[in-house]
Amino acid sequence: MREEALWFLLVGVLLMFVALARGPIARLPLTGAMIYLVVGIVAGPGLLGLVHTDLAKNVRTLSVVAEAGLVISLFSVGMHLRVRLRDRLWRLPVRLGVVAMVVSVALMFAFGVATGAASGVALFLAAALAPTDPVLANELRVHEAGDAEPVRFALSGEGGLNDGAAMPFALLGLALLGVRTAGTQSAAAFALSVAWGIAGALLVGVMFGTLCVRLVLHLRTRYGEAVGLDGFIAIGLMSVSYGVALLLHAYAFVAVFAAGVALRHEELRATGERRPAQALEDVQLGERTEVAKDPERAHAWLAEGMTGFTLEIERFAEFSVLLIIGCVISAHWRDMLDLRAMLCALALVFVVRPLAVFAAMAGANADRSQRLLMAWMGIRGVGAFYYAVWGLDQAGDALQPVLPAALDAIVVSVVLHGATARYVLERYYRRQEAAAASEREWQARQTFD
Repeated sequence: MREEALWFLLVGVLLMFVALARGPIARLPLTGAMIYLVVGIVAGPGLLGLVHTDLAKNVRTLSVVAEAGLVISLFSVGMHLRVRLRDRLWRLPVRLGVVAMVVSVALMFAFGVATGAASGVALFLAAALAPTDPVLANELRVHEAGDAEPVRFALSGEGGLNDGAAMPFALLGLALLGVRTAGTQSAAAFALSVAWGIAGALLVGVMFGTLCVRLVLHLRTRYGEAVGLDGFIAIGLMSVSYGVALLLHAYAFVAVFAAGVALRHEELRATGERRPAQALEDVQLGERTEVAKDPERAHAWLAEGMTGFTLEIERFAEFSVLLIIGCVISAHWRDMLDLRAMLCALALVFVVRPLAVFAAMAGANADRSQRLLMAWMGIRGVGAFYYAVWGLDQAGDALQPVLPAALDAIVVSVVLHGATARYVLERYYRRQEAAAASEREWQARQTFD
């Protein structure tokens, strides 16, 4: 009873502290993710012992919790990317989320083999560390639907793509360890499963995202029904997309991200270039029901309602999963001091990530400061933790070395990237503003001459 009361007290105080001290936290080299991680470590079995047991002994539960957190985050990120699909800006997240991810896997695999790991372990570890997680530093993600700043858009889109794109490499790593997985019986079967996994996921996500919007808006604008409970619709859409993709053996994380993008794209087609916040800025409290039925504003109202709801539950998911990761770190801190695990994390952050980004961005429409920023800001978090515990659930002790390496990468990334995100972004914005001012001055002189 006493421990239960302490947990309620701890969670309540932590939530209120983060909410009330949001301003000071934003001005310091600090993020909510760093706070949650530290509190989890302190509350875990290594210090206060509010969690007596090693949570990693129940990897099935941990993988489900992390999986749910990823589903929410991917859908939320997808709904924030309000740019037409034919826009060249999409090339940046595709380069990072696919090309840089593949290069990262290749380099980390080579590093793992060079340090003595078995090929299956090295490949699975490389796949687990490949996904990025920009939601752990809010400065890195798009600020609102319609935000097309290249770096924020690229990093947000990358995080939406590579959680699912890493799956085939993880499955191949399991196959090398002797774990039977679908589509790894032969090279041809594997290539076919990868092609279907991506194409099927995109098909499922786009289809359900589009159908959901059109059905809801038809009921609202034509019959005045299905008004309200936008949060239920959001959870339902992400769950259906994820579940159907799993049943069809497609990459379900990609499907959820695609559903969010498709839903937002439907709103963009209906609202036009004007941002939804602008379309809804004059809505009064008593007009909400009527706006939800208005054919001219119903798309924006639905999309913004779902986006706001998913953003809130995404914050709770981040809070919960980071606390759990902290408790796991508290139980495994000795394993994390293993030299190979620490070298793996450091190599990922300081060598592999920059090389992968520079390779992927060759020939891209991005200047040097943008490339440097993207090369540094490759945050690892919930995605790496999910793959680590999911691998333990699938292969058991054969993948035991993956967990401490993944935890090291998460700690290094959350601390370093979280502490520097504000500074490097402000420096980047100042340079961009100075360059824009110089360009305007040059154009003015040319006009005068």
